[in-house]
Amino acid sequence: MCGIIGCVGTDETVPTLMDGLSNLEYRGYDSAGVAVQNGKGIATFKRSGKVAEVRKALPESPPSGTVGIGHTRWSTHGPPTDQNAHPHTDPESRVAVVHNGVIENYDTLRAELEATGNTFVSDTDTEVIPHLVAHYLDQGDDHETAFRRTLDRLDGSYAVAAIIDGDDTIYCARHGTPLVVGIGDGSYFLASDVPAFLERTSEVVYLEDGEIARIEPDGFSMMDVHGDPIETEIEHIDWDPKDTGKGAYDHYMLKEIDTQPTALKKTLEGRIEPETGTVSLDGLDPGHFEEFEQVDLVACGTSYHAALYGAKILQEAGIEAQAHRASEYGTSSQLVSESTLAIPVTQSGETADTLSAMADAAEAGATTVAVTNVMGSTVARQADETVFIRAGPEIGVAATKTFSSQVVTLLLLARRLAEDMDDGEPREDFDEVLAALDRLPDDIQHVLESSDARSVAHKHIDSDAFLFIGRHLAFPVAKEGALKFKEITYEHAESFTSGRLKHGPLALVTPSTPIFAVATGEVRSKTLTNATEAKSRGAPIVLVTDDCDANADLGDYHLEIPETHELLEGLLANVQLQLVSYYAANRLDREIDKPRNLAKSVTVE
Repeated sequence: MCGIIGCVGTDETVPTLMDGLSNLEYRGYDSAGVAVQNGKGIATFKRSGKVAEVRKALPESPPSGTVGIGHTRWSTHGPPTDQNAHPHTDPESRVAVVHNGVIENYDTLRAELEATGNTFVSDTDTEVIPHLVAHYLDQGDDHETAFRRTLDRLDGSYAVAAIIDGDDTIYCARHGTPLVVGIGDGSYFLASDVPAFLERTSEVVYLEDGEIARIEPDGFSMMDVHGDPIETEIEHIDWDPKDTGKGAYDHYMLKEIDTQPTALKKTLEGRIEPETGTVSLDGLDPGHFEEFEQVDLVACGTSYHAALYGAKILQEAGIEAQAHRASEYGTSSQLVSESTLAIPVTQSGETADTLSAMADAAEAGATTVAVTNVMGSTVARQADETVFIRAGPEIGVAATKTFSSQVVTLLLLARRLAEDMDDGEPREDFDEVLAALDRLPDDIQHVLESSDARSVAHKHIDSDAFLFIGRHLAFPVAKEGALKFKEITYEHAESFTSGRLKHGPLALVTPSTPIFAVATGEVRSKTLTNATEAKSRGAPIVLVTDDCDANADLGDYHLEIPETHELLEGLLANVQLQLVSYYAANRLDREIDKPRNLAKSVTVE
């Protein structure tokens, strides 16, 4: 959560910072601000609200300078006000700081500083950082030493960047929260995430926990907490800068729904050979997983629903597999041992709860294989193995294309596990699965071009609540459909296994509670029966299935999907539900790409 941007060595510092903040606004948009070292002190501009509010606050001629930092905030400590917006400074504005994470001992530090006469103006934990740096400067420390001594006092998680008056350097460090340095042509950048500066460079260096960087006009250097130098490795990010823009679309979310066929082609490229019935997965050769006895998938939000889908596929293949909410994994009673394969599933690779669950699994002796979208992310660097979903950058807070790519990647991984593990039972019809996977991008394109989701969404816009039901592989899709709907429409939506409907939730059913029935797979007939029970109580039924004509009397409205293998039907149904959520939210004039109270990457527990 929250987004940091910094730049050194460009004459257009403020415009560069503002562009970076706009690119990072999916990480938080409660408030924003910039601070620039302009040779006459540090000029700071910040406002509550979105980045656009800061643009309005800037003078007609923004301050010049070649060093600056910026921040867009998702509030933790203190409400989104002008005073709580970053950057924060010491009372004399000698030091400006931006920070992501949580300083757990800030109360103690603040009391200590107040006892020496320091005055605080915000409610944030971050403000103690510039005060501490200034305190050590007053004791005679040089800039770097003051910064390092400050870090030594902080408990908790942080990505922090500081500028100091009279110094053309950005000092930055990370502990549990991501930071990446971008290496341009005569300029250098710092950010929470690569899209902040991707149009300017794709050459990057990722900071590890406990590492500190000095970024200066003539280069950058890395050190540990003791000041000893560290060797760095430059990585190339293979993302097209055009992928981080909306293009002709009104919203990133619709663009990312529409580009799922392209994303899935990249997910599958070089990994399947329908003609020979083989799967190749990033060096995970046959026999790679033969020593494992159980699989634990850990994830949050949309990634958890993809993990649920993947777990059901693994269970069908005879493998002992469970999907766990990452935040509960360390407190649950499951047995984890050296025979456990833990699979963290995370789009960003920075989700704090998922990283914590992965660490718990590793401590218990499990091997970890991450399924993620972002090269260089923390989960990719800390896992024993990584399989990338290759979906490209996803900017909309509500995940769409990455769900599809995660499920497909897990399906391919399930094939390798079924072949390797003792209890695994590889599907006899896997050649049909591969053929369906090969058609999947075209099938999704057909859904996108033929969907009636807009009219369905508009017809039910005034409903009291929205219920989503499904069985087996359709249940994770129903859960994801309800999550998408509530995320961006702010309307009440719930999901149930369809069999649960009559065991309590049926009391919620009225003519103003449409039920989206995802009827796929061999168990579709039971879901249709449950939908019939709800219809008899007056509920409008929106039927999502591959044979709407055969169920014309049941469905008041129909969202049809192409015929495909039962393992993939849920992905086609999911696209229909994504479109319903989008068109409903658009009709309600919601902030679709930036839903209230949410952020794309949740980097605090």
